[in-house]
Amino acid sequence: MKFTISKESFLDAINQVQHVVSSRTTLAILSNVLLKAKDGVLELTTTDLDVGVTCSVPAEVDEPGATTLPARRLATIVRELPSEEIEFKVDEKNVASIRSGPSYFKVLGLTSEEFPALPRFDDAREFKIEQQVLRDCLRKTSYAISTDETRYVLNGILFSFKDNALTMVATDGRRLAMVEQELEFPQSQEIDIIVPTKAVNELSRLLGDSGEVSIRVTGSQVGFDLGDSLLVSKLIDGNYPNYRQVI
Repeated sequence: MKFTISKESFLDAINQVQHVVSSRTTLAILSNVLLKAKDGVLELTTTDLDVGVTCSVPAEVDEPGATTLPARRLATIVRELPSEEIEFKVDEKNVASIRSGPSYFKVLGLTSEEFPALPRFDDAREFKIEQQVLRDCLRKTSYAISTDETRYVLNGILFSFKDNALTMVATDGRRLAMVEQELEFPQSQEIDIIVPTKAVNELSRLLGDSGEVSIRVTGSQVGFDLGDSLLVSKLIDGNYPNYRQVI
C-alpha cells in the first residue's frame, strides 16, 4: 500500500476516529486504526466492539491496500511532522514507512484481516434528519443521562420514532430532559431505541452545521451516516421507563 495525503486532511480524519480507541483494551488490534486506501480515498476506522467510527478523506493512492497501525502513536507522529504532505508506504509485513520533508518514521502494524468488521445495515429502518437539528437535540438532552451503571437502560438517550416525530429523552432519576422534532417516516418504521452514552458523545463530536444524517436501525445496532463519516453502535437492550408519567 502506498499513498500521499495532506497533513491537515489526515489529522482531521484521525481526530474524528481516535476517541473510540480504549487505552485499557486487552486486544492489541483494538488499539489500532484500520487504514484502507483505494480509488483516491483513504478510509480510517476504529472500534472498541461496542462503538465504531469510519471517516473517509481524499488521498493520492499509488498502490491500494489495507493495514492497521497504532492509532494514538500515529496521531502523535503526524501532528509533529514538519511538512504539509505525508507519504505512507506499507510493506507485506505491515511495517509502515512515513515520510514528510526531512522526517522519517517506521511504525509496526497488524494485518487488516484481524480487524473486526463493522456491522452492515442492508435491511435497516432508515430515518433522515439535518445534522444541526440532531446536534441541538443531543445538546438539550445528553446532560441528563444517568451515570448509575446499575440502571443501565438510563445510560443513554431514548430515540423514539413515533407519530411522525423523533422524541429524545434522557433522565438520571432526578431530572428529565426531553425534546421533540417533527420527522416524516412511514408508520411501519416506528421504533424505540436506546443509544448509549459513548455513542452519544462520539456522535456529538462528528455532527456538523450543515448536511443530512441518515439514521439506520437494525435489531441491536444503529448507524449514523454523515456522508464522509459513519458511526455505528450497539444499542442498549431494555425498556425505557414511561417518561410521560412524570411530565
